[in-house]
Amino acid sequence: MTTPTLTPEKVPNPAVRLARSFVRARETGILVAILVVIAVTTAINPSFLFSADGWRDLLLTPAILALVAIGQAIVIITRNVDLSVGSVVGLTAYLTGRLFADIPGIPIVAVFLIGALAGAVLGLVNGALVAFGKVPALVITLGTLYAYRGIDVLWAGSNRINAGDVPSDFLGLGTGSFLTIPYLTILAVIVMLIAGWYLRNRRGGRELYAIGSDPAAAELYGLKVTRRILAAFVLSGATAGLAGVLFVARYGTVSSQTGTGLELQAVGAAVIGGVAIFGGSGSVYGAVLGAVLLLTINRALPILGIQDFWQQAVVGVLIIGAIVLDRLLALRLSRRLVAEREVAA
Repeated sequence: MTTPTLTPEKVPNPAVRLARSFVRARETGILVAILVVIAVTTAINPSFLFSADGWRDLLLTPAILALVAIGQAIVIITRNVDLSVGSVVGLTAYLTGRLFADIPGIPIVAVFLIGALAGAVLGLVNGALVAFGKVPALVITLGTLYAYRGIDVLWAGSNRINAGDVPSDFLGLGTGSFLTIPYLTILAVIVMLIAGWYLRNRRGGRELYAIGSDPAAAELYGLKVTRRILAAFVLSGATAGLAGVLFVARYGTVSSQTGTGLELQAVGAAVIGGVAIFGGSGSVYGAVLGAVLLLTINRALPILGIQDFWQQAVVGVLIIGAIVLDRLLALRLSRRLVAEREVAA
């Protein structure tokens, strides 16, 4: 009796595996959608991309939202949400303007550090209330959204920060570029890469996914759930604080209403970018691409002659479609795991 010869399964080379992973990635679909929107709009109106400011605006406009979406994605991965980020942006933007107006000659680096630190402290308040108070993040951050906005309104009143109150060198960060790439975009990409590396390669980052997938199981397994949730909200606050500083550099004008509505855009960008609203999956790369897609569509639709109502409707459809797609993918994965267990049994 001859023994059958087992042929080892052929393993694709690293380049093939990388190509397959790229094609299957959720982020690839978002990137393709961005390219399609750009291509269609440019074909109808070439100035969208090829005008003097077209390329610059395409890269610069999403930078601030991308920063906020990075922090929002980290929080959503833990199965929470931070609705206060818009108010944090507004408060730190006004703080930035006041620092320049009240302390002439203050170093720009110090302003960046103070803005990010102020945002981190506001995020810590959110995280402490959620982690220690055991109150749903939706409720807590909805409350701090209004509380932080109230502090901003009380502080700023009817006053405004104008471009004349801010050093020209600082304003240059919001309009300048390196090799045609705006400085704000470069900074947003650097933050994205650091956050993406941390989530993928560090134990603390991987534990955020575990907590989002099943908080109770993570607690039983011995993960430091409270500490990780605190860290997620602190990071969200810090990125929103940094976005507030950059808002001043970009626009030069700040009022008590700065950042209003930005929290919903950030949630929408993260969800459209593939961050599961129920936690446990997604990436900051997808959140950034979601921010780019949202604002590219917002720029493209008026050029195409589409009314404001339909612009909002398109964004709503994108968000609903992303949530439905996430749910369908989760159900598909669940069925496949059940089938594999049955075969193994």
